[in-house]
Amino acid sequence: MGASEPGRRELAAYALGSIGTGIYSTVPGLLLLYFMTDALGVPAGVAGLVVVLPKAWDAVFNPMVGAASDSEALRTGRRTRILMAGTLALPVAFAAMFASPLTGVGAAAWVSITFVLASSAFSLFQVPYVALPAEMSERPEVRTRIMVWRIVCLTIGILVAGSVAPAVVSLVGGGRGGYGVMGVAIGAVLVVTLLIPTLAARRVPSRAGAEPLSLAGALRCARGNHAFFALLGAFVVQAAAVAIMLAAVPYTATYWLGGYQLTSLLFVCLVAPSAVAVPLWGKAAARWGRLRCLTVAACGFALGAVSLWPAVGPGPAHMAATLTLSALLGVCYAALQVLPLSLLPDTVHADAARTGRLQSGAFTGLWTAGETLGLAAGPGVFSLALACAGFVASTTHQPVAQTPAARTGVLLGFSIVPAVLMLLSLPALRAYGRHRAASPGAAPAPAAPPDSDLEPESPR
Repeated sequence: MGASEPGRRELAAYALGSIGTGIYSTVPGLLLLYFMTDALGVPAGVAGLVVVLPKAWDAVFNPMVGAASDSEALRTGRRTRILMAGTLALPVAFAAMFASPLTGVGAAAWVSITFVLASSAFSLFQVPYVALPAEMSERPEVRTRIMVWRIVCLTIGILVAGSVAPAVVSLVGGGRGGYGVMGVAIGAVLVVTLLIPTLAARRVPSRAGAEPLSLAGALRCARGNHAFFALLGAFVVQAAAVAIMLAAVPYTATYWLGGYQLTSLLFVCLVAPSAVAVPLWGKAAARWGRLRCLTVAACGFALGAVSLWPAVGPGPAHMAATLTLSALLGVCYAALQVLPLSLLPDTVHADAARTGRLQSGAFTGLWTAGETLGLAAGPGVFSLALACAGFVASTTHQPVAQTPAARTGVLLGFSIVPAVLMLLSLPALRAYGRHRAASPGAAPAPAAPPDSDLEPESPR
C-alpha cells in the first residue's frame, strides 16, 4: 500500500478499522448518558460532566499522539506500534466502562476513570489511523476513494453499534447486567476490527517530514493553515449537532415514542440510509465538488431536524413521519461523514507545499482532538439541558415519570438544537473555501473544474 496505488484488498483492510472506530464512537454517545441517568441513578448534570470532562483530556492527548506518531514514522518508517497499543487496550477499557458495580456518585467516578482510559486507548489507534490515507496516495481522487471505502465501513460500524448494542441490553434483561454483557460483546468485536488494519498498516511506508515536529512545533505549523482550521471548525460543530441528536435517541424512544425497545429501530432509520448514500455522495462530489455537496448536506440536515419537532409523538402516524424524516437525515449524515474526511488530506498536502513538511500525524492529532470535543460536547450540552428542564435520574428498578418540561427538553435535543448547530457550521465552510483558494498548494484556477475544491498539486 503506499509504493503503488492501493487495490481492493488494501482498501478493505484499511477500511475495516472504521467499523471498530464507528462502534466505539457510537455506543458511548448513544447509550452512556442514558446508562448513567436511567440505570445507575446518576443525576443528569453530573452525568453530563462525566461525558464531557474525560474528553477534555483528549484535546491535549490527541496532538501528543499525533506528534509521537510522526516521530515513530520517521524512526521506523511505519506507525504500527502506536496503532497496536490502542488496538489491545481499547476493548478492555470499553468493557470496563459498562461494568460499574456501583450506583450514584460511585458509578459516576467509575465511568469517569474507565472513560478516560478508553478515550486514551482510542486516540492511540485513531490518530495514526486517520493519518494513513495521506501516505497511501498522493492523488486527491484516490484519497477520496479511500475515504468512501472507509466511511462505508464506518457506517456499518455505526449501524451495528446503534442497532445491536441496545438490542443486546434488552435481550439479556436490561439494567446493569445487560449493559455489562453488551460491553464484553462489543469489546470482542473491537478486537477483530482494529487488529486487521493495524497489521495491514505495516505495508504502508511513511512519508513523514525529514524531522519530526514537537507538539508545540506542530501547533505553530498548523496555525498558519487557515483552511485546515476552518474545515475543522465546521466539522466540530457538525459533530456536536449529530452527537446531540444521537444522545437524544434513547430518551426520545422512551419518553415520546413508547419505549426504550424502539431505540434500535429509530437509530437504524437514522443511520442505515447513509450506507447506501455514501457512494452516491462520492459520485455527486466528483461532479459538483465536495465543498458544494457538503454545504447542501448540512442545509438538508438542518431542514430535516427542524421538521422532527412537529413529527415526533405517539401513534402510528407520528411514528411513520419520525422514521421517514430520520431516514432522510441519514442520507445527509453520510455526506457529513465522508466529505470532511476526504478534504482533510488536501489541507495536509497543501501545508506540505507551503512548509516542505508532510506532517500527517500532527494535523490528524489536532483533527481528532477537535472531533472528540465535538462528539463529547453534544451529550454534555444535552445532559445539561435535561437538568435545566427538570429531568430526574432513576435506576432500572425505580423508574421516574418525567414532567412535560423534561420531555420538551428531550425533543429540543432531538430536533431544534441540532438544526441550529448545523446552520452555524456554514460560515466556517465558506471560510474554508476562501482560504483553500488562496492556498499555495491549490491547483491553478483555469485547470480546475467548477467547484472542484481546488485540489492541490502533489508535493514532490
